[in-house]
Amino acid sequence: MRDVVLGIDIGGTFTKFGIVDKNGNCLKENFTSTDKYTDFDVYLEHLHTEIEELINSAGSDIKIKGIGVGAPNGNYYKGTIEHAPNLNWKGIVPFVEKFKEYFPGMPIVLTNDANAAAIGEMIYGGAKGMKNFIVITLGTGLGSGIVVNGDIVYGHDGFAGELGHFNVRQKGRECGCGKFGCLETYASATGIKRTVFKLLADKADKSELRSISFNDMTSKIIWEAAKKGDQIAIEAFEITGEILGTKLADAVACTSPEAIFIFGGLAKAGNLIFNPTLKAMEENLFPIYKGKVKLLPSQLQETNAAVLGASALAWKELEK
Repeated sequence: MRDVVLGIDIGGTFTKFGIVDKNGNCLKENFTSTDKYTDFDVYLEHLHTEIEELINSAGSDIKIKGIGVGAPNGNYYKGTIEHAPNLNWKGIVPFVEKFKEYFPGMPIVLTNDANAAAIGEMIYGGAKGMKNFIVITLGTGLGSGIVVNGDIVYGHDGFAGELGHFNVRQKGRECGCGKFGCLETYASATGIKRTVFKLLADKADKSELRSISFNDMTSKIIWEAAKKGDQIAIEAFEITGEILGTKLADAVACTSPEAIFIFGGLAKAGNLIFNPTLKAMEENLFPIYKGKVKLLPSQLQETNAAVLGASALAWKELEK
């Protein structure tokens, strides 16, 4: 019998889930819609059905030892998702309590999705052996997981390290959290879309992006356009990187990390996002930190990184 855990990553658009062994091998994986469901109970019932099908397809020689869940605004202490701006379910959602009704007696642990990514990076990825680092997730929003002395920083209430809600501009872009000028409204897949459309409105440059609606625009389309030399797309990446790097310099001053890992769809743009981010970070660092902090892409397997992060959370909890 092979011991495995179930890793679940709840994103604003999709929920990914998979069966992972202790060595980080993802045996089976699938995904389902998140934003399709406005009723949390209906979503949870559907998710359970999909997971049961996945478990049954994996064969009878596995034993699920626990479940790890990464979710926006996930509270590690309470097992709740609280006031997540990028999810349809508002208020405080008792995820672990309700999910245990489907998996009675099963250890289930939940945390912020970026915290799960940080644990995954520490166990399976590029942060092996590191005690102090930060993981930034660039998805629908911007998440962050901060590790100090080998432990995730949760704070007194479970919500420490929300770098996505650093203020970038007073009275800036409206954020789903209700504030204005949050970092994630500028540095995220959604943020770079907003930047592109601002540039398209302000500039007369020819661009293939002009024919694409806001709803159809993706960070991948912007990336592909930038690779072909589209000046609007290139400038959007430069603006995004400059803003992100400036705020990462602030984060460095708080924890003095050995490295900052960039994780998520926008990170796939490579040097288009990394070069301006590193340049801005170095320019804005307090002098004692200059040249000391590595800016690195996540080393988790690209195809199932989010699931590995959530599963690493389960394994870490089981070890306790």
